[in-house]
Amino acid sequence: MSKRKILLSILGVIMLVIVGIQLIPYGRNHTNPPVQAEAQWASLRTRELFARACADCHSNETIWPWYSNLAPVSWLVQRDVDEGREKFNISVAGSEGDEAAEKVSEGEMPPLQYTLLHPAANLAASEKQELIQGLLATFGGESSERE
Repeated sequence: MSKRKILLSILGVIMLVIVGIQLIPYGRNHTNPPVQAEAQWASLRTRELFARACADCHSNETIWPWYSNLAPVSWLVQRDVDEGREKFNISVAGSEGDEAAEKVSEGEMPPLQYTLLHPAANLAASEKQELIQGLLATFGGESSERE
């Protein structure tokens, strides 16, 4: 068998796998649950920074980009949104901002895979500090209680 036929066979198998995984239903149910609570933002600036860097995964108002319909990327996006909403969701009552502020402070949020595809979510150091203080002022937390 020639190298060309082997290469074409390998490409054919790869294409079948790519098409086949599109049939797996996980990751394309892009309905947002209803918003149960509205955050009473400490400032419009905090709201704007949160919308830019956090809201897609930490609210029930996710904007689902086109690539969130293509497996296996759809699986990763769905997992990130599910986990984000579970840990901190401004669209449900009882959200606390101190852990969210801590994750931003430690550089864990917003995650690299998100900022690569959403350049507006790349916050400058001063913006991160504004967001941290705004989250604490909006949702409460240890730092805001000490001030």
